[in-house]
Amino acid sequence: MTKTTQNAMWGGRFAAGPDAIMEAINASISFDKRLAAQDIAGSRAHAAMLAAQGIITDSDAKAIREGLLTVLSEIEAGDFPFSTALEDIHMNVESRLRDFIGEPAGRLHTARSRNDQVALDFRMWVRDQTDAAINGIESLQRALLDQAEKGADWVMPGFTHLQTAQPVTWGHHMMAYVEMLGRDASRFRDARKRMNESPLGAAALAGTSFAIDRHATAKALGFDRPSANSLDAVADRDFALEFLSAATICAMHLSRFAEELVIWSSAQFRFVVLSDRFSTGSSIMPQKKNPDAAELIRAKIGRIMGAMVGLFTVMKGLPLTYSKDMQEDKEQVFDAADSLMLALAAMDGMVRDITANREALKAAAASGFSTATDLADWLVRELNLPFRDAHHVTGTLVALAEKQGCDLPDLSLGDMQKVHKGITQAVFDVLGVENSVASRTSYGGTAPSEVRKQVARWKETLK
Repeated sequence: MTKTTQNAMWGGRFAAGPDAIMEAINASISFDKRLAAQDIAGSRAHAAMLAAQGIITDSDAKAIREGLLTVLSEIEAGDFPFSTALEDIHMNVESRLRDFIGEPAGRLHTARSRNDQVALDFRMWVRDQTDAAINGIESLQRALLDQAEKGADWVMPGFTHLQTAQPVTWGHHMMAYVEMLGRDASRFRDARKRMNESPLGAAALAGTSFAIDRHATAKALGFDRPSANSLDAVADRDFALEFLSAATICAMHLSRFAEELVIWSSAQFRFVVLSDRFSTGSSIMPQKKNPDAAELIRAKIGRIMGAMVGLFTVMKGLPLTYSKDMQEDKEQVFDAADSLMLALAAMDGMVRDITANREALKAAAASGFSTATDLADWLVRELNLPFRDAHHVTGTLVALAEKQGCDLPDLSLGDMQKVHKGITQAVFDVLGVENSVASRTSYGGTAPSEVRKQVARWKETLK
């Protein structure tokens, strides 16, 4: 391509073409070609509006709109001749449009700038990814709900500090992640509401003297309204930052669950068996079944959080309105979105395939004096002891059981009465793990009856 052709994008201001280094650092087509569908949708809406306002002719608008569909079909077929010399997706599309329809293509850019064009394309792309993230989250929630409903009364240990604390149910544990993911989805929904303003028509930074109808293009592209300040419209990347923030928190939740799956699937725990679809073997140890999918999900937050920090760093020192620094906004968002969607899909698959080892879960739930709090609560209810006194009596009984090498339910009534004479045979009713979980019927508690209520509530919510 000649320098004259290259300079066409800049007009007559520049006499010499860019050298190879400048072309390489300046071009973004290698990654912003992912915005092609959004770019063409925005251009079609813009052309229709220009014709409706009498700024271009209906015949030119028709040629532009039909030509853009031809360009899109070429891109989707993988036959589009992308050019680094044309810098970005906008100029690549416009140049190819001119190949197809000739002179009317030059009218498409009337009353807009690449500044509002890229702000529009990127915002639409992030909006699409936000919708995809919400769908992925809700699919994973449904997988967790299936597990929770199936195991509403399966007893397992609950942990604090990764030490046995109190018995809970498998269903209750699964529902904890349903709640976390529900907050994630709500963050994406909140961000979507704020990002749903159209920057198209802000032009370079000051708006335009053409009698455009920004409300018409906003409506055509599914926005709630046009942005109210042209400076802010082209300068704003909050929508991408909010997407990355929500994605980072969601990835953190996935990472925590992935860590539990890694622990639970180990030979030391044997709480779950991960399917072969999401495990790998060892090149040297034939007995190994590695939870690689879970480990990779656990690592994805590094990329996603890194993207968030990276974009904050790009934006933090920029004056209004557009600076070329903002070309560095997309690659990290693209990568973060890809990483999040892959992690959600992998976790969804693992949860649907997972097999819980009920015997191992129950055995672990009954170990480590997990019903000590139930004993203390019984002393308060039945013997009217102050809780601090009940705590002391229970601690003494735990020490006694530890000395005898047994668990609390294995102590004799006589041993217990030596510590407090008021203890009766009825205490053994609360020392079983099934009784323990069944008794915790406070709202949001681990009782199977409460778990089933929460499952029903979320099923209704996710309809």
